[in-house]
Amino acid sequence: MRYDLDDLRLFLHVVAEGSITAGAHRMHLSLPSASARVRALEHHAGVSLLIRGRRGARPTPAGTTLARHAREVLAQTARLDNAVASYTRSSTAPLTLLAGGSAMHRLVPQALISFLGSHPDVDVTVSECRTPQTIRMLAAGEADLGIVLDDEAGDSGLHMEPLGDDSLVVIGQAGGILAGRTALTYREVAEHPLVGLDAGSSLRRWIEKHLGDHAPVVRHRTTVADLNVLVSLAAAGVGLAVVPGRAIDPRQPVDVCELREPWARRHHLLAWTVKDHTGSTATAALAEHLRHAAGSDPTARHAPEDPVSQQFFHDG
Repeated sequence: MRYDLDDLRLFLHVVAEGSITAGAHRMHLSLPSASARVRALEHHAGVSLLIRGRRGARPTPAGTTLARHAREVLAQTARLDNAVASYTRSSTAPLTLLAGGSAMHRLVPQALISFLGSHPDVDVTVSECRTPQTIRMLAAGEADLGIVLDDEAGDSGLHMEPLGDDSLVVIGQAGGILAGRTALTYREVAEHPLVGLDAGSSLRRWIEKHLGDHAPVVRHRTTVADLNVLVSLAAAGVGLAVVPGRAIDPRQPVDVCELREPWARRHHLLAWTVKDHTGSTATAALAEHLRHAAGSDPTARHAPEDPVSQQFFHDG
């Protein structure tokens, strides 16, 4: 037997809605046309598929069986269509997005989920890079978009715009050492055991760069590669941690204090070449998803207020 796929779709709508009229509406068909299709389907199957009544229609046992297999057939057909269509799409080079470790923690994954879901024909290559390398690669045309830190961006000739706060804070176990404190200097933080990121991480190198030769002696109880693990260790009381405020899950039971250092006030900038800014629809779309992800991040409430940074964003 051969079944028409539109007839199967109509039948599933009728079963789901409990009415041929409603099923016809879902398929944008007239009631007479839909009724004729259902009758033809029953004739083709050689058995009644619906029990019709004044309150609508419900499937017979045969109709229930047909509906179950029809769903599987239509699902397989959709997968077949997608598989074949992938060979007909234009083969374009993937977009290249560069970002530091902090942005890679929440901002980039959130933006990628929404962007890739709504742009099935566009692929994205993502790499973790510190700001100086990101600037060089963007300027050389080796990347499409980058998330950089304002303090290191400089005058590169790239198009840049404010993206979000990335200020550093100190966190510790709720009700622990930080209880009742609102702000600490890094030297005060270093008086206590710490947990930190690995030495090669962009955040660790940022901190050590700004501390310079006058860095206090620090005892790291352990170092890890992942911000989630770092926050969990601090929450468990293993040690204090210096992390971007946006890395903290609002549901995480930790005490949060401002880090009283000028270099702790950081902001993410979205950067790309002027050519890409005006010429690439895909690049502009990914930029918009990054903006949306930065603006909707609930962890931004952990960032300390800074009049200077607030002015920067208003002026930008």
